[in-house]
Amino acid sequence: MKLIIGVMSSSIFIMLLGFFMGRTNKLKSSFSTQLSEIVLCVSIPALSFNAFMKNFNIEIFRNGINILIWAFIIHIIFIFIGDMFYFKYNDTQRITLKMMSVFGGITVFGIPIVQAIYGDEGIIYATIFSIPYRVLLYSYGYIKMSGMKMNRKNINSMIFNPVIVATFLGLFIWIFQKYLPTVEIDGEMFPILRIDKTAIWLYKPFSFLANLCSPLAWLATGLKLSDASIKKSVQSFTSWYFSIIKTLIFPILTLLIILFFNKMNILPISKIGLEVMVIMMGTPTASVIIAYSFKFDKEAIITSKCSFLSTILSLITIPMLIYMIK
Repeated sequence: MKLIIGVMSSSIFIMLLGFFMGRTNKLKSSFSTQLSEIVLCVSIPALSFNAFMKNFNIEIFRNGINILIWAFIIHIIFIFIGDMFYFKYNDTQRITLKMMSVFGGITVFGIPIVQAIYGDEGIIYATIFSIPYRVLLYSYGYIKMSGMKMNRKNINSMIFNPVIVATFLGLFIWIFQKYLPTVEIDGEMFPILRIDKTAIWLYKPFSFLANLCSPLAWLATGLKLSDASIKKSVQSFTSWYFSIIKTLIFPILTLLIILFFNKMNILPISKIGLEVMVIMMGTPTASVIIAYSFKFDKEAIITSKCSFLSTILSLITIPMLIYMIK
């Protein structure tokens, strides 16, 4: 629990630093976009790839496969039941609030927390979880928020996303390393693509880039929050209602559903795998959904308020959820 407290206090401190720098104009709040791009396109791909630079473990592999399946199932369940939580709102508000509830900010919020708490095993589970998440986010999420059919740009974003590419490449090396050409290092044979052993000159830069993930992500979040109205967010009933559903109700439902099937030994996952999934589902809303909201004029004001409050609330609810599981 000390580790979790340390991680969350670090995230709060760095977010507050970003918030202070944004409010005092030391950095422009718009700079959060550039920082997020570094995290999304460089740090997390390096993190995802490096996590697989280890000997193959059949138990982690089985957990990963089950998490992949569960990620699809959980998102689809919430897509179907999401409307019932917002039935009092009009059609546009209901669609926006449901999309914000279903798709969390796992890339710039969830994965950095998982990295800090669980290390490589957690990162493997988190990046595998992100595969179904991204497929549904860039397909179903886009269609519902835009009212249009899928376009080529979104298909390319889904397939050639740096995180997805790095995940599949690392996963391939991890699974098939016994069948790859090998080289001898210190009397032991290693696959040539295990860069942690065969190309330290490449592995180390990747490691440094991976270590930037958490601080840059939290700094970007703080900068982004500095542009929001605290008073309006706190005074909004919708913001509180949404934030409780997003950061507490959905992750608790995820926990209960998976625990129920774990008891029956159906698609069982380990304790770490379960904690990772609950953290992923308990993150504040995804930045992509926020971008869709602004781009397609889908309740941008509500989106901003809900995003701010859910981010703040998740700093309290995520440790609560982990403690609940433990």
